[in-house]
Amino acid sequence: MAIIRKVKGVAPIFGENCFLADNATVVGDVVMGNKCSVWFNAVVRGDVHSIRIGNNVNIQDGVIIHCTYQKSSVEIGNNVSIAHNAIVHGCKIRDNVLIGMGSILMDNVVVESNSIVAAGAVVSKGTHIESGSVWAGIPAKKIKNMDEQLLKGEVNRISDSYNMYASWYDKED
Repeated sequence: MAIIRKVKGVAPIFGENCFLADNATVVGDVVMGNKCSVWFNAVVRGDVHSIRIGNNVNIQDGVIIHCTYQKSSVEIGNNVSIAHNAIVHGCKIRDNVLIGMGSILMDNVVVESNSIVAAGAVVSKGTHIESGSVWAGIPAKKIKNMDEQLLKGEVNRISDSYNMYASWYDKED
């Protein structure tokens, strides 16, 4: 069973049809929308500030979502995929976004809608990623504009697939 804990009397709140892997950890001031999934070894730690997660968000294996004490909360929109081993720290991610495997987003980053942060990218503190762009590298820079094929073929496909994957797991009795 997933680790779900109160912190200072505040417990996580989950929407409908969420999937939590057996060793996922969700603690503190976390509010998660409908049809979200938190996968194996992922940690969503709302102990030092709030974390707000929209609908249809998948937080894949090994992801860490955390905040900065009294300074930087986390806000994640709808239809977002955060791929394996990414770190999302004290930042805002809008709707229809793919955060690539192993990427790092630092405090006060804003990722606008319909965007991709490529695998392995390091997005420096305070960076603003405009809507419809693809960013990559260390430090991350814009490499191209998003097109309809990337939006449908990557962002939407991955987000939708994770609901199907979650359905494969037996529901706990």
